[in-house]
Amino acid sequence: MTAGKIIKISTPFTKEMLASLQAGDIVLLSGPILTARDAAHKRFIDLIDRGEPLPLSLEGQALYYTGPTPPVNGRPAGSAGPTTSSRMDCYTPKLLRKTGLCAMIGKGDRSVEVIEAIKECGCVYFAAIGGAGALISSYIKSSKTVCYEDLGPEAVYKFEVESMRLIVAIDTQGNNLYRSGPRDYLERVNGFL
Repeated sequence: MTAGKIIKISTPFTKEMLASLQAGDIVLLSGPILTARDAAHKRFIDLIDRGEPLPLSLEGQALYYTGPTPPVNGRPAGSAGPTTSSRMDCYTPKLLRKTGLCAMIGKGDRSVEVIEAIKECGCVYFAAIGGAGALISSYIKSSKTVCYEDLGPEAVYKFEVESMRLIVAIDTQGNNLYRSGPRDYLERVNGFL
């Protein structure tokens, strides 16, 4: 796999926009995104299973798996590093199929079931850099609680981000940088030996 392109995109997403992205592309994301971790995901799925509406629309949106720390020094949010995405894997296929959610942002590989739902629904999974929560918070220009305030840092927030640096980890075709990257690296290293 060759190094990806650098692409500027904005939310809300369209399926056509996402279809043009390839695993390995570097994205500079601007616009509103939503946060949600496993506690919020469970509440979303409970509502879906009962046939009740969600407290917000996920159509065309990105969910960032983070629980930000409290704001400091006048910033809209504190450290906002990505949470391990596999924690949401048991909820994600249904959420993608039922809500119009288009993208997820987190860290780490996803399950086979999530990858199949990504392909089926034409979605994308972006990787954010783990351990860089303070840097990531510098991309956040505003933050407000949308719902589930009782969850504290795991409430659902709406962030306005500017040029948030992400990598397309899994594209709409299911190409997976977490699988192809190590394989490509080993092929290059073995070619030098």
